[in-house]
Amino acid sequence: MTRVEIIDTTFRDAHQSLIATRMTTEDMLAIAETMDKIGFYSMEVWGGATFDVCIRYLREDPWERLHLLREHIRKTKLQMLLRGQNVVGYRHYPDDVVEKFVELAHKNGIDIFRVFDALNDVRNMEVAIKKAKEVGAEVQGAIAYTTGKIFTLEYYMKKVEELLKLDVDVITIKDMAGLLTPWKAYELVSEIKETYGVPVNVHTHSTTGMAVATYLKAVEAGADYIDTAISPLAFGTAQPGIQTIWHALPEAVGSHLDRELIHKVSRYLKKLLEEKYWGLLHKETLMVNPYVLKYQVPGGMFSNLIAQLKEMKALDKLDEVLEEIPRVRADLGWPPLVTPTSQIVGTQAVLNVLFGRYKQITQGVKDYIRGLYGRPPAEINPELKRLVLGDEEPITERPGSLLKPGLEECRKKLEELGYLHKEEDVLTYCLFPEVALEFFKAREEGRVKIEPPKSASKVKIYVNGVEFEVGIEGVDLSALRYLRGVQMPSVQTGISPGASAPSPVPSPVPSSPASVSRPLPGGSENVVTAPMPGKILRVLVSEGQRVKIGQGLVVLEAMKMENEIPAPRDGVVKKIYVKEGDTVDTGQPLVELE
Repeated sequence: MTRVEIIDTTFRDAHQSLIATRMTTEDMLAIAETMDKIGFYSMEVWGGATFDVCIRYLREDPWERLHLLREHIRKTKLQMLLRGQNVVGYRHYPDDVVEKFVELAHKNGIDIFRVFDALNDVRNMEVAIKKAKEVGAEVQGAIAYTTGKIFTLEYYMKKVEELLKLDVDVITIKDMAGLLTPWKAYELVSEIKETYGVPVNVHTHSTTGMAVATYLKAVEAGADYIDTAISPLAFGTAQPGIQTIWHALPEAVGSHLDRELIHKVSRYLKKLLEEKYWGLLHKETLMVNPYVLKYQVPGGMFSNLIAQLKEMKALDKLDEVLEEIPRVRADLGWPPLVTPTSQIVGTQAVLNVLFGRYKQITQGVKDYIRGLYGRPPAEINPELKRLVLGDEEPITERPGSLLKPGLEECRKKLEELGYLHKEEDVLTYCLFPEVALEFFKAREEGRVKIEPPKSASKVKIYVNGVEFEVGIEGVDLSALRYLRGVQMPSVQTGISPGASAPSPVPSPVPSSPASVSRPLPGGSENVVTAPMPGKILRVLVSEGQRVKIGQGLVVLEAMKMENEIPAPRDGVVKKIYVKEGDTVDTGQPLVELE
């Protein structure tokens, strides 16, 4: 068995999978120089959800994090996970934004870009890969691994061929949720090595309990790299721990890693988890999860669904939501469940269960069906397609080519607001406009950990990245409780070959998606309310404006997706109960119509 190189994920995917991406830069820097001496081929320290969480919850600058890590990690290569045209966000961005992001990420310290697309649509990876090669970085072309009748060996080999045409340096098999069995790993790695002779990296999660065995067979087949983390920030929904792997693969791992330094880091992480992040480590993320294989829902998504349904006071609907997820995935042409398609499918499944199948359709689903996320692996359900598009046809071009350049517009806006202090700020704003403005404002005011009260009776406080909600009026303060955030680790999955066939969209279907309308205490039936907890991003109408059925009233951000809440009927806007930036609960009034 030949030597295998180790890619460490402790500073990115490990804490994203286990503690909702909440490890702070300060806690990383305390051990970064020790990590640098261990002997890893590279360390994944950036990308994925880290960018979003830094500005949204931790009130940290993600660019500053990268810059500081580069100062402390001089020997080991640094790498990031890049979502192709989605960059580190949840929608497609213009080509100039993608190119500038890659350029600045490399300038600030990224040596290796691992690029993937949620639909395995290689067209969505082209711009990022070409730019990364242009700046001299190493590129890992990643294939999102999932299961189902269309995901054959031939399917994956075709994707490998498409990526190699873009001159990637390494092929990464990205198994988001531990679906890759040992024998499938052996078959796939062997076929790639024998056919193309290129370096292969295997990335998996321990969610289903197969990960160590999968790595064993992958290395036996000739894998050049595998991803691990340092226990105790390992296993569960994260990667296997390197301490276990070196015993399972003693000849392959050999003596090129400093075990004493790993033990030192391990002791530090144990103390850190016990003293600082206890409120974020949940049993659901540590247990082997059989729901992954039955419902295609990995541990991170599963525990997050529980938190979201609790917020919506609908936890009793969990089993129905789990059953609905494969049906929605089938209706949408079997997209692999990884950010952002995991959010698109998961959110729609929740709405289908609570309000009826496709009675309310998210903006994400609409954009997906229009082709704005790329080419689905299989055909979309014709009835659902007709419901969303009518007689229109989805686009067939590369979605990014339809987006007008956005970089200069972002720059101009920040200059007008007085928030532009460095070039990286432009990218932060382009990627997350609303959240970025909140972050920039907090930066100007010196607020980094405390958020102002949302109402007269509650205040949210961030302590080491953990969000607490404290009651003030008429509430026992001893009931201080941790509220789980909405961050979704991108450890998603697909359906197993043995799963039952999903049911089609029911017929007949409504001519347009209906919003949820509940009466106010006064008895009005014309009030459009929030279908789920979230944040008001945009108010699309004004009082006195006449609206048509299906016309957007407000845009609600929930479960990482933008959801346009439509008018349930023709009418005139009588009263608007919310403003941009407001946080709303399920059933809270948004707009009243006459």
